[in-house]
Amino acid sequence: AASQRMFGQGSLQHTEQKLDLGLEGDGFYRVRLYDDTVAYTRDGSFKIDAGRQIVTSNGYRLEPPLILPADFDSIENFTVSREGHVEVKLIGKEQPVEIGQIELHRFVNTAGLKALGDNLYKETAASGPDIAGLPDRDGMGRVRQGFLEMSNVKIVDEMVNMIVAQRAYEFNAKTIQTSDAMLATAVGLKR
Repeated sequence: AASQRMFGQGSLQHTEQKLDLGLEGDGFYRVRLYDDTVAYTRDGSFKIDAGRQIVTSNGYRLEPPLILPADFDSIENFTVSREGHVEVKLIGKEQPVEIGQIELHRFVNTAGLKALGDNLYKETAASGPDIAGLPDRDGMGRVRQGFLEMSNVKIVDEMVNMIVAQRAYEFNAKTIQTSDAMLATAVGLKR
């Protein structure tokens, strides 16, 4: 038997961090790994690297790249709309300037993705090719700035399943003990 990863929506937790971009709905962010291959993640805890580029907490660059201008005011003036439009306020300017658009990717069979660890997944023949799109369009999820997606594990359901499995194990153990006692009695009667 194989176990499958469940890609259902986890609850969104408000973090008040401008670079935390939770996904509400279907989709993955595409990131560029150090070996120049691409991977996919739903982990939206982004940072700014030394080159003013938006990266994951492990330093993988977001694809397509988002690079903050040299005259970027402050992180407090960094905004991302639900449709993925990224705007920043520049020093000496009144109006924010759009610096890019976040892209999302989805798959026909998300269960076919290969897990790499650290919330990263690779495309496989089983998952099919990635389908690129913009947030809040064509079945893609929305971007929620200042939120992170938490685990999608339902603790109560899993605890109930564990108790049911434990009770079934105990019942089977008692059945075997009773069967052994009956066989011992039968052997004792024959003598």
